Amino acid sequence: MKQPIIGYHKDEEDDWVAELGCGHNQHVRHNPPWQLRPWVTTREGRKSRLGHQLECKKCDRSEPKDFEL
Repeated sequence: MKQPIIGYHKDEEDDWVAELGCGHNQHVRHNPPWQLRPWVTTREGRKSRLGHQLECKKCDRSEPKDFEL
């Protein structure tokens, strides 16, 4: 199920995590050649993706929210 990005934070390993409108979190790493997300490396890039929808597998599995909205 697609959900919009509403914010970001870094995890304990200093990786970026997208906060989704459904209350779930999802890592958004730039780790070439496996994951190409250069936009996550800058503040402007992350801001440009607010509202962009990501596939939320946690919603597909009916998992509980990671955070309260």
